Amino acid sequence: MTRLHLPRWLRWTAPPVILVLLLVAFWSWDWFVPLAERQASAALGRPVTIAHLHVRLGRTIVVTAEDVRIANPPGFPTEVPFAKADRLVAHVDLAASWRQGTLVLPELALQKPVVEAIARDDRTNNYTFTRSASDAGGSSPLRLGILRIVDGAAHVVLPHLQADLQLAVNTRDEASPAPRIAAEISGTYANLPITGQALGGAIMALQEDRPWPITLQLANGPTQLSLEGTLRDPLALAGADLRLNLQGPDMALLEKLTGVPTPPTTNYEVTGRLDYAEGRFRFTEIVGRVGQSDISGHITVGQAGERTDVEGALHSRRVDLADLGGLIGEEPGRRSTPGQSPEQRRAQERNQAQPRVLPDEPFNLPKLQSNDVQISYRADSIIGRNIPFDSMRAELEVKEGVVHLRPIALGVGRGQISGNVILTPVEGDRMRAQADLRFERLDLSRLMQATRTFEGAGTMSGRARIEGVGNSFASILGSGNGSLTLGMSGGNLSALLVDLSGLRLANALVSALGMPERTPVQCFVGDLALQRGVFNLRTVLLDTEDVLISATGSVNLARERLEVRLRSDSKSFTIGALPTSLLITGTFRNPSVGPELGELAARGGAAAALGALLAPVAGLLPTIQFGIGEDNRCEAMVRRSARPAAR
Repeated sequence: MTRLHLPRWLRWTAPPVILVLLLVAFWSWDWFVPLAERQASAALGRPVTIAHLHVRLGRTIVVTAEDVRIANPPGFPTEVPFAKADRLVAHVDLAASWRQGTLVLPELALQKPVVEAIARDDRTNNYTFTRSASDAGGSSPLRLGILRIVDGAAHVVLPHLQADLQLAVNTRDEASPAPRIAAEISGTYANLPITGQALGGAIMALQEDRPWPITLQLANGPTQLSLEGTLRDPLALAGADLRLNLQGPDMALLEKLTGVPTPPTTNYEVTGRLDYAEGRFRFTEIVGRVGQSDISGHITVGQAGERTDVEGALHSRRVDLADLGGLIGEEPGRRSTPGQSPEQRRAQERNQAQPRVLPDEPFNLPKLQSNDVQISYRADSIIGRNIPFDSMRAELEVKEGVVHLRPIALGVGRGQISGNVILTPVEGDRMRAQADLRFERLDLSRLMQATRTFEGAGTMSGRARIEGVGNSFASILGSGNGSLTLGMSGGNLSALLVDLSGLRLANALVSALGMPERTPVQCFVGDLALQRGVFNLRTVLLDTEDVLISATGSVNLARERLEVRLRSDSKSFTIGALPTSLLITGTFRNPSVGPELGELAARGGAAAALGALLAPVAGLLPTIQFGIGEDNRCEAMVRRSARPAAR
């Protein structure tokens, strides 16, 4: 048999060449999948799996990983991963990576990435990552140029926010150096449907020191939010030049959306500048309206542990106090307030149909105890039918559940009602209220204008002290104790008001015709004691030029009932006066006024002949009454009223 003799050079080179040919023919980059999985799992602290790996060599190496999955942490479902992507394509610049000492990826593309981010009721979640021990010493940084996302999706479940969101995420190649990130939002938030669109700058531009554009439109139930502008430092939410617009039927719906506790309001629209600095969101340059009231100022919100810290200063040129009803537990606004939703109009109708008048909405103690608030408010002018107040200012402080209003002041002409109010949590869901109010030179003309019928002039002063315990303003007043003292010297009142209070019918008819228009007031004194929710009229006297009017009875705040008797005594010979008391009875919602029939029946016979003439005037019978003389002076009334008040 003849042996084949090969050249020596061929015997040395043939095996390596054959080995290279075999490697090229049978090479698979999938051999490196376990290594890539170990590296990725160590970096994320989660199991990472890769189905296939492909590499295209060149000056820029293209690495393609198929069916990439990141697992959930222990205790979460294993059948659905935290994240997955059909394909991940990374472009690696070897030369730049060598020069810069870091991994440089000019472009990274994700095809059909899907994220399932879930939180539970106990606040545990699957989207918080912890670095593994092997990675604790740190890793080399990554330099990424362009990130592209194709047909991305995310499902986010946050039970503590009552949120179940679906996001469709893509990048858009627009007139910009890099693709911009865009998202479509749908689902529920705060148990209300939510839809929205967001458009930001390039994702990797978040790391650069230049303005990053953002546009956001959201509709959460009936609440609409729009945000547009730029962020200098998006990852820290700082360096903002953002304009935020909020509008909706009720600011209370904003609490879940913004985290800021807000009482119920009428419909609103506000615009301002939004920023974030030193751990606080700042909403400044606010301009807008709430119901029929304009609003401006600023609010900042921070988080100190479990507590929300709110500080601000607000101002209204014109305010309707009905728009602020939610602050004291009333249904805010009126049925006539423009822009009310059907639900709010129905709530107003239900409120008007209820027999009670005082606000009885229970206090929300958990909300009060989880927020610290420091808000100042000033209103230059108060509008609204039958409202005698002209201006308002208040300083509200809530600290560890204790509410301070110090001071609160309502302008009445050239005078004001001012004072301090403190609400302190006590056992259960109740609060102890302490109020000390001063009535300083109240303009009687403004008080009378609120009646739209009577007129008057002069100033009234006094003081009120009230203390009570309850879970609403109505229950606090219904259990309250304290006192109310009012006094007035000089001035005048509409003669019609004085005459009707004493049923002096002939004079009332003359007054109704404008003769005379006013009657001088020599003195008025009112001294009321509040005991267990009942105002007892200890001394109520009005001394005018020709009549002395007194009042007795009680006002029950717990039952919201009136039992008041007015009695007038003429100081001179008068025709047309009826010698009986006027009774004011019934509920606060539906009071009734009429003569005390028992007393009238006892003396009504003398007036029978004139009954037909005066039948149109409520069927009351005139009599003749002589004056009580000159021995009842204002000074004596003041002395008698001052003695119990001084105690």
